[in-house]
Amino acid sequence: MHIVRGDVGWIEVICGGMFSGKSEELIRRLRRAQIARQKVQVFKPRVDARYSENEIVSHSQWRLEAEVVNSAREILERVHADTEVVGIDEGQFFDFDLVDVCNELANRGKRVIVAGLDQDYRGHPFEPMPQLLAIAEYVTKTLAICVRCGNPANYSQRLVPSDERVLVGAAGIYEPRCRKCFVPGVAPVGEEARR
Repeated sequence: MHIVRGDVGWIEVICGGMFSGKSEELIRRLRRAQIARQKVQVFKPRVDARYSENEIVSHSQWRLEAEVVNSAREILERVHADTEVVGIDEGQFFDFDLVDVCNELANRGKRVIVAGLDQDYRGHPFEPMPQLLAIAEYVTKTLAICVRCGNPANYSQRLVPSDERVLVGAAGIYEPRCRKCFVPGVAPVGEEARR
């Protein structure tokens, strides 16, 4: 990352599939900002209560206290004037207002770091993440390890039947897959799923 002087804000996006370390990287960056004695505020969507109601939590159980919000606009209302760094986890669970909110915060001179899935379980772009990727100054793409073959995994394979685009879950509901092993939609039962 480059050194930025003056009252200049920017947007960083950490994206990738499930189990790729996105939340872990977000927590790492936010902890470093805290060590540097910067004022940090962290937000997560109310829909994500998998591991904790008031913390962002990585799959490896790294934790950081967070404010729970119902909408992206609520983030804008809650950020204090003296906050220097804003962390947002699970960006894909927010609506398109997240793009405007992040732009507004960056324009106010804040460092905004957003982590989220860039693709849904079908392998389609998961809005509003693609729009954030387009406007971000810094983008980090994380990869998991395919549970089928061990290659780098860019996809989140859904293992349970559901037509809902948003199905909050972790191990047992999703698993990381590479391009070769990924089956768009729900993985079939039986030999095809075992590859």
